[in-house]
Amino acid sequence: MNTINSLLEKIERAPALDFGTIFNQSIELFKKVWVQGLVVVLLTMLLMLPLYFIIYIPMIAMGFLNPETMQDHSDFNPIIMIPFGILALVFTLIAIVIGFGMKASFFRICKLKDLEEMGNDDYFFYLKRPYLGKTISLSLATFGISVLAMLLCVFPIIYVMVPITLMNVIYAFNPELSTSEMIKASFKLGNKKWLLTFGLVVISGFLSGIVGFLMCCIGIYVTMSFAYIPVYFIYKESIGFNKEAVNQDEERL
Repeated sequence: MNTINSLLEKIERAPALDFGTIFNQSIELFKKVWVQGLVVVLLTMLLMLPLYFIIYIPMIAMGFLNPETMQDHSDFNPIIMIPFGILALVFTLIAIVIGFGMKASFFRICKLKDLEEMGNDDYFFYLKRPYLGKTISLSLATFGISVLAMLLCVFPIIYVMVPITLMNVIYAFNPELSTSEMIKASFKLGNKKWLLTFGLVVISGFLSGIVGFLMCCIGIYVTMSFAYIPVYFIYKESIGFNKEAVNQDEERL
């Protein structure tokens, strides 16, 4: 298992990476994990769907029960929207936790398929004990960092997008680190590989969207996970995995 000092040292010594090589590796791995990626996308959507219903049903019901209130803004009391705002914030945070945990689980599956290791395709691996607490804390940290970046005239969000993206894959393979240590490692790796990571994420996301659109639009759900895979290879080629480390996650669950 990596400690924060050894992890930072590996990041510092990380070799230069080639855009084309990582992109080609991502395509080859996508051929192996596209089914698992599709399952992750669909499960994430299904888990989040009830949250949207819970948020919007009270507002829709209020409109049906008293449509005049919704039309006559002079009688509208904004105070009644406060509970809805709080509810929306809570469920937004829950949705972020679900997405963060599912994506980390997908990175774990990518490693299993890439290195041909034995292991179950557990899509909820990081949404269960003993990792759920760490998943929640990291999700809240990414939300807070994003909000702070947007408050700073929006443009900083472009910069923090890379460390936030890398934070997920660092967590997937170093869950023993503390939240602050993972944030520190993700920003260090993000600073070192910012342009490469940003370019790969944007290009792969754009291409997966185009290809998915050409597949009668519904294909976007099949290709969506391709945008995650380059980040896995950036971690693999920059930090790597400890070959001598015993895979303890299967023993815990």
